[in-house]
Amino acid sequence: MNSAIVLGAVVLVSIIGTVLFLKSRRRSGVLDDGSQTGRIRNLIAEAEVKAKSIQKEAESSAKELILKGRLETEENYKLKMQELQIQERDLRGLEIRLERRHSDLDRTEQESRRLEQSLGERKKVLEQKEQEYGTLVDQTRKTLEKVSGISSEQAKKMLMDEFLSEVRHDAAKKAKQIEDEIKDSSEQKAKKIISLAVERLAGEWVQESTVSTVKLPSDDMKGRIIGREGRNIRTLEALTGVDLIIDETPGAVVLSSHNPVRREIARVALERLLQDGRIHPARIEETLTKVTQEVEKGIREAGQAALFELDIHGVHPEIVKLLGSLKFRYSYAQNVLRHSIEVGFLCGMMGAELGLNQKIARRAGLLHDIGKALTHEIEGSHAVIGGEVAKKYGEPAEVVHGIWAHHEDIPQESVLDHLVEAADALSGARPGARMEQAEAYVKRLEDLERIATSFDNIEKAYAIQAGRELRVMVQPGKVNDDMANLICRDIAKQIEKELTYPGQIKVTVIRETRAVTYAK
Repeated sequence: MNSAIVLGAVVLVSIIGTVLFLKSRRRSGVLDDGSQTGRIRNLIAEAEVKAKSIQKEAESSAKELILKGRLETEENYKLKMQELQIQERDLRGLEIRLERRHSDLDRTEQESRRLEQSLGERKKVLEQKEQEYGTLVDQTRKTLEKVSGISSEQAKKMLMDEFLSEVRHDAAKKAKQIEDEIKDSSEQKAKKIISLAVERLAGEWVQESTVSTVKLPSDDMKGRIIGREGRNIRTLEALTGVDLIIDETPGAVVLSSHNPVRREIARVALERLLQDGRIHPARIEETLTKVTQEVEKGIREAGQAALFELDIHGVHPEIVKLLGSLKFRYSYAQNVLRHSIEVGFLCGMMGAELGLNQKIARRAGLLHDIGKALTHEIEGSHAVIGGEVAKKYGEPAEVVHGIWAHHEDIPQESVLDHLVEAADALSGARPGARMEQAEAYVKRLEDLERIATSFDNIEKAYAIQAGRELRVMVQPGKVNDDMANLICRDIAKQIEKELTYPGQIKVTVIRETRAVTYAK
């Protein structure tokens, strides 16, 4: 339609242009009026015919376009109407839902107002009852204070104290009960833990305490020590009771035995055999016999020197031998023989101050660890073993009992028993005796006493036995037996939390009531 209109317009413009051109030519005299007039009329007539034809086509195309546009407009209108109807329907549904929600909100608001009104009424009733209750409590308090003669604050304090006392008492009883149950059920577990600890950690200590090393001039000597078909090493092990360990360690042979005397005999004998160079069963037996005699002689001389140093006489030869063998024993890097001599001196000095028999006190102190010479052969506590040996070889009864009781394996009965225990603790705990610095020693004692006195109802605290035991005196009027047990546990826990120390620390809480009066 647009192209037909444009074409018609172009034809009209051309005709108009032609007419104007002819008119201008006529004015200029170029064209002849008679000859050109007919031609112009013909052109105009043709142009008018074409213009009418084009106009008709344009009108026809325009009508078609108008009809088509009308149909499209009607279709779009119908679609829009359908969409509007759908939206109108959705809006009506939404409006209905909103009206329902509005109704629900109205009902909820009415219910809330009713509840609020009800709560307000209840609050008024409660306030009124609270006032009545407060008045009643005041009246009751005044009546009770008047009847009892004490104020409410005093009564409250009394109730609180009683409640705390009951709670502490119950807690102490419960703690004692739990502790007893743990003691009953933990023995087997403790044995397992100890066995595991021994298996995992005891290697270094066992090696240090049960092994001696003999240096070799060359590794060729290992073959000579073993001998043909192992005869030499079997002879050495059989005669000495010591295991010889010959491995890839260069220039050394290891001797292993729990018996320090046998290990010393084997060491000296092997060193002499290496110096002599002749190693065979007969020579080994001969050398061991000589070395055994020399070592036993040295042991007797060491025992006699200890007795001479303390001016002690009349001791059985077997005890002298056992005493001398202690020079090969060590406890926490402290030589047991020197430790025994120190205990003898300390025990004798304290016995003299207390008016006891000084020689008996020295004797008991010197022999208190005699059982350590036999612990590798006899099972049991060295105190019990030593007491049995002393009794067997005719030592005085007070000496025997002092040996038995110096670690409280049996109850202590005499002053001498306590002196032996105290002297043993002094010798083992003095600074430097067991590789402990004096500053650390004093500091541990001070810390132990400080921790104990930081608790309530404690009168005094004493750290004894070089800090291996703490004795605490409590106020008997404020602490009962159950509370004493609880305080003991609390102190032990605080020590574990604050201090670092070897071994264990024994905490003893002492509660005693003394009744004193005077006859006049």
